[in-house]
Amino acid sequence: MIFDTHAHYDDEAFNEDRDKLLLSLPENGIEAVVNVGASIQSTKNTLELMKKYSFVYGAAGVHPNETAELNEHLMDWLRHVAGKEKVVAIGEIGLDYYWNQPEPEVQKHWFVRQLDLAREVNLPVIVHSRDAAKDTLDIIKAENARDMGGVIHCFSYSVEMAREYLSMGFYLGIGGVLTFNNAKKLKEVVDYMPMDQLVLETDCPYLSPVPNRGKRNSSLNLPYVVKAVSEIKGISEEEVIAVTRENARRMYRLG
Repeated sequence: MIFDTHAHYDDEAFNEDRDKLLLSLPENGIEAVVNVGASIQSTKNTLELMKKYSFVYGAAGVHPNETAELNEHLMDWLRHVAGKEKVVAIGEIGLDYYWNQPEPEVQKHWFVRQLDLAREVNLPVIVHSRDAAKDTLDIIKAENARDMGGVIHCFSYSVEMAREYLSMGFYLGIGGVLTFNNAKKLKEVVDYMPMDQLVLETDCPYLSPVPNRGKRNSSLNLPYVVKAVSEIKGISEEEVIAVTRENARRMYRLG
């Protein structure tokens, strides 16, 4: 059974068929999903999905592009939420300079504060980093984030950068981008990295793999990612599923 380590089923793209789609996942080989908070509201929505579906876990956190909304009162709320059953990580947190909103200094401040929170509540982190490779790595090192562990979600950097994170014990989240024709760099990373630090993710509704690129993504598309990993690593699809499932459960401390 496949473990989807990063999804956004609270997104409005699923408003018309969310329940039907989620209910179909177990019978289609999806064992578990972590729905990841990207704002205060989406973290609240995640809590509702966790309550409704036994196989949905949650992460509590605020995406870098949404950090302008944060204050210490809301950090107290996130701390409270992080103690709830089935909340398995703090995330997604990090830096995103692609849109450059809010300004980098604001993003950095709340990235550090949410790393502090993860340390305080003893949960792993889900790190989002886009066009911010150096600053993300510098903060991860300065804050000793290896102590909490976690995943660099939707990994998009070089083998050299992968080596840095892997050496600190982080997992790399691999999804639909791996199937894209122009994903040469990511294919090199997957070829280089050990299987025991690779986890599968969709980031749905975004980043559908080929042959569904451009369409709404869901966990049902993960077999295409499994196939791509198996071809690069020269192992069976069954082994990819089994190893990444164990990795996900270890990363999120699910036993």
